[in-house]
Amino acid sequence: MLRYYTIDSSLFINNRKKLTSCLKPNSLVILNANDIMPTNADGVMPFRQNNDLFYLSGIDQEETKLIIYPDAPRNGWKEILFIKKTNEHIAIWEGQKYTQEIAQTTSGIANVYWLDEFDSILHMLMEQVEYVYLNSNEHIRADSPVETRDMRFATSCKHKYPLHKYERLAPIMHQLRMVKSELEINLIRQACAITEKGFRRILPLIKPGIMEYEIEAELIHEFICNRSRGFAYAPIIASGANACILHYNNNNQRCQPDTTILLDFGAEYANYCSDLTRVIPVSGRFTSRQRAVYSAVLHIMHEAKKMLVPGNNLTTYHQALGEVVEKELVELGLLSIEDIKNQDPKIPAYKKYFMHGVSHHLGLDVHDVGNIYARFEPGMVFTVEPGIYIREEGLGIRLENDVVIRENGIEDLMATIPLEIDEIEELMH
Repeated sequence: MLRYYTIDSSLFINNRKKLTSCLKPNSLVILNANDIMPTNADGVMPFRQNNDLFYLSGIDQEETKLIIYPDAPRNGWKEILFIKKTNEHIAIWEGQKYTQEIAQTTSGIANVYWLDEFDSILHMLMEQVEYVYLNSNEHIRADSPVETRDMRFATSCKHKYPLHKYERLAPIMHQLRMVKSELEINLIRQACAITEKGFRRILPLIKPGIMEYEIEAELIHEFICNRSRGFAYAPIIASGANACILHYNNNNQRCQPDTTILLDFGAEYANYCSDLTRVIPVSGRFTSRQRAVYSAVLHIMHEAKKMLVPGNNLTTYHQALGEVVEKELVELGLLSIEDIKNQDPKIPAYKKYFMHGVSHHLGLDVHDVGNIYARFEPGMVFTVEPGIYIREEGLGIRLENDVVIRENGIEDLMATIPLEIDEIEELMH
């Protein structure tokens, strides 16, 4: 029914066990699928499941609801899944939907009901429970004016049952999703493998005159041919000075001779994301200046990997890397020792040429949920993406791999994707 291969239901069973261990006694958890978002007229956007619901159930379908009630007086109430009722008419117009049996197999949840039974069952459960955990988007950078299905449900639930004790589910989900199981890491590894196929496909095709969107088209072709839904995020195909625009995604310019092109893209697989950045010489060879800046960024990347160890955290990690960036910018003639001595500590001088962080959590979201102050633990997955952007030279270099923190260092999930200058130039020829 779905493009990706069936995921072992033990992933979702174990995820629910982790969640129940974090709840207060006599608590009920309620999660809702994402909405199908409209475009214009009768058009809609492609559906993308709520990541918390997917993490706990594996159900990748709209209008799904999940209830978890660990202390329920009846076994049949401990985990209940509600799915959209399918019929012949829906099958003709929309295709096959989950049957109750397939939903049971996928999620590992024995009790699956049609959605029209949700209100009556919820009413029975609310008579028994004391605490109700409701979900919301509490990502540190979330800023959306659109009201989600979770928030609409929270409003109606509190109106109908005003005397229950309501709790936030998001902080618990952030804590759980920060550390990935091996099954999750394997799904991210598969997304990275598809990304590598896309990168290797486009390397020999890049040459002066090619349009940025032609490169994008080759990538999406390779992704979809390998069971990916497509890009994990809007791809950045930024030639020349466009690379100095951090979130450039017009992808509509012609690649000029002797410039570089910054490629920031990643495949999604089974809702899990990958995130890669490479910089390629359009004419097949880096100039001496491009080599120098590229080598500086590569050195920062190698130093960053050494600091991704258990016990460190993002705050101290980024502070320490700031000193590495400063040294490289001095070597490149972009900063002087005096600039660094006279800088405002709140606005370091290096920020003129390197404005973003080096790492972020990766998982079901590209910028995955998590506590930025939490100490690194084995099983956390991060990007490593330093960059130097010299607007006055029209040159932007960013390099990025995805890594897993292990007990004794990191596992680089993109270690086989060409990164060194000589390797990239050789593959282009």
